Amino acid sequence: MVTKKKSELTRSHILAIGRELVLRKGFGGVGLKELLEQSAVPKGSFYYYFASKEAFGCALLKQYCADYAERLDALFGWKGNGRQRLMHYWDAWLSDGNTASLADRCLVVKLAAEISDLSDNMRVILLGGVEDLLRRLTKTITEGREDGSISPSCIPEKTARSLYSLWLGAAILAKLGRDRTPLDQAMLATEQVLSAPGSL
Repeated sequence: MVTKKKSELTRSHILAIGRELVLRKGFGGVGLKELLEQSAVPKGSFYYYFASKEAFGCALLKQYCADYAERLDALFGWKGNGRQRLMHYWDAWLSDGNTASLADRCLVVKLAAEISDLSDNMRVILLGGVEDLLRRLTKTITEGREDGSISPSCIPEKTARSLYSLWLGAAILAKLGRDRTPLDQAMLATEQVLSAPGSL
């Protein structure tokens, strides 16, 4: 068993606290003083772990994308046909009242517009995570077409991008209005798009 060094554990702790703060306040709204205070790390220690705030942001997004990829492995690894596995993923965007939904925990929803103007390095990392998700959606839609659970009229890559755009917009509207109705409407629209003749 490999034991992490104290410095690695502290760095991971700062990133975990940082993610929670950024989800609430955005990247620009989180100051280094608050981050270190919340992390219980001595002032002046930040630059031991990260070369700059942007470097911290890049590390935060890399970790987020890696964690999200693991969650996607579990969601898309769920048993079922292509349509069922795809809907299992969209179900995770909706909160069941006990756990936070993917929409509530999504740094793309929170940061995409902000970091696109702030840091090209952070933008590229987040875009890479989105492209990875789109590849998985495309693959699952392709498999759904092959097993007959998704309409053959769905062009996999185009459908993947359209559905992701739909859900991303719905998540932003849901956050803005503090109302999950846009997400529920996205679910209905998704079902309609994927419907295979005779499958309902």
